[in-house]
Amino acid sequence: MQRVASTVPVLALAGLLAAASSPSREEVMTHLTKMRSTQRGMMNIAPKEGEYLAGLIRELNAKRVLEIGTSNGYSGIWLALGLRDTGGRLITLENHTGRHGLAQENFKATGVAGLIDSRLTDALQEIPKLDGPFDMVFIDAWKPDYIKYLRMVLPKVRTGGIIAAHNVDSQASEMSDYLDAIRNSPELRTEFIKLSRSGISVSRKQ
Repeated sequence: MQRVASTVPVLALAGLLAAASSPSREEVMTHLTKMRSTQRGMMNIAPKEGEYLAGLIRELNAKRVLEIGTSNGYSGIWLALGLRDTGGRLITLENHTGRHGLAQENFKATGVAGLIDSRLTDALQEIPKLDGPFDMVFIDAWKPDYIKYLRMVLPKVRTGGIIAAHNVDSQASEMSDYLDAIRNSPELRTEFIKLSRSGISVSRKQ
């Protein structure tokens, strides 16, 4: 009888090789810094905000995260760094072909592409197709549409999950209906985090 070799050592070796070839944290941070200095006009979150969002994911032990507004992938990389620690995955939505393409390059360069389902699509059309529950949703897109995104994602977020939104200070006038909703909804308990001039709202579903 022919002996069949076990695949376990091969799989283990593949995992070790993949880990060895992944960029180090220092290399990822260097690439994030380069993105901010060379990829202008992307309206990225601040580094401290990225650290904060990654920390939220770890706190929640989040497995499923949705990002509305990929841009060049800067915030998505921070979210993926948190998800790498929890074993989760990110779905991120972007409707601009150029920014979407740039994001794919940045995801690959930082070794997080395997954690991300990056979709070139209109979020208002795509969100209704997504199944919940999500542990966290991060909104950083067209500001007047924030209220629409909120209404769409709220039923898809688990109890105890979080809806976070960017630019709630710097562009508050463009999302007044959204801000009224998260302050007054009985389903949400909201706090405002000031780590840059932009501001982030963090609404936890009750």
